[in-house]
Amino acid sequence: MRAFSLPLPTLLSGFVAVLIGYASSAAIIWQAAVAAGASAEQIAGWMTSLGIAMGVSTLGLSLWYRAPVLTAWSTPGAALLVTGLQRVTLTEAVGVFIVANALIVICGITGLFARMMRIIPHSLAAAMLAGILLRFGLQAFTNLEDHLMLCGSMLLAWLALKRVAPRYAVIAALFAGAVVAWLEGEVVTRTLSVAPVIPTFIAPSFSLAHALGVAVPLFLVTMASQNAPGVATMKASGYDVPVSPLIVVTGLLALLLSPFGVYSICIAAITAAICQSPDAHPDASKRWLAAASAGVFYLLAGIFGSSITGIMAALPVSGVQMLAGLALLSTLSGSLYQALNHDAERDAAIVTFLVTASGVTLWGIGSAFWGLMAGGVCFATLTFSRRA
Repeated sequence: MRAFSLPLPTLLSGFVAVLIGYASSAAIIWQAAVAAGASAEQIAGWMTSLGIAMGVSTLGLSLWYRAPVLTAWSTPGAALLVTGLQRVTLTEAVGVFIVANALIVICGITGLFARMMRIIPHSLAAAMLAGILLRFGLQAFTNLEDHLMLCGSMLLAWLALKRVAPRYAVIAALFAGAVVAWLEGEVVTRTLSVAPVIPTFIAPSFSLAHALGVAVPLFLVTMASQNAPGVATMKASGYDVPVSPLIVVTGLLALLLSPFGVYSICIAAITAAICQSPDAHPDASKRWLAAASAGVFYLLAGIFGSSITGIMAALPVSGVQMLAGLALLSTLSGSLYQALNHDAERDAAIVTFLVTASGVTLWGIGSAFWGLMAGGVCFATLTFSRRA
């Protein structure tokens, strides 16, 4: 029985990991669902499905491997969907989810994960991600002009906590924004609900243009910016868990639940580090308990997915956009650093970044794909010239 005791710090680590995950990116997923034309009830169903999927995968994998395996949704992937789903119907969005998750499953089954990451230069993948995220940063600070009190208070709260407790900076911004919005009478409480919502099945429809323009970039972003660092974080913490089964399980679960709004389930990195640190448990062999408790909290969050959706809908749009921008700030800066860090690849990376950020659409295919293609051509040409 002592082996299964659950100290309070271990329980809190699981809770904090889930809280940070939701606080930092639920707003982005809400925007992505709105871009696809989902109703409030459908969005609540998506949040329910995502919470249950993350809870089942986190709890199941942690119990099976007796290691702190934390799963998450792809925050950069959701950011891509906010722009990528602008001219896509709800059924086509589900088709995009299915294609992207099927590619992840194939990648895990065949063991091509590591090889695929070597084919695409890391600098170009990082540049594509930075181009996708640029809009969120610009959007957040543009709102300062018309909503100075709301967005300014969120920025100050984020900055204050970033100095003393970086892990809680986004949560502080969320609470500051909620308080100011409440004082200004901008909180719409009629959207709040605690009743569970049963996810609805959405029949998919498929398009080659959307598969190339949205699904393939979503697949690449999920693998490069979520699964790769998630696996690296786990190994750095001393947990040598087989990689391919993790990719297959998370990808297959997301694939099965794609018609219910599960656009991705992947290996967590930042929030996983909370459950993998000595603060979670002094005994490394028992830190899986922190991840298991996070799985339970994921399930609870999923059951009450309508409440999370209601909170996002209750806040002013400018506050949600500011929260999303602050949550993605470190990811954006890190992506830019990785993209431009190598002199030999810098020109190709900046072309990838600019084409992706431009939002250009050709033949119905989005800018993320064209950014990667343009950068790839530049990379191949310049590399060949140097070798010649």
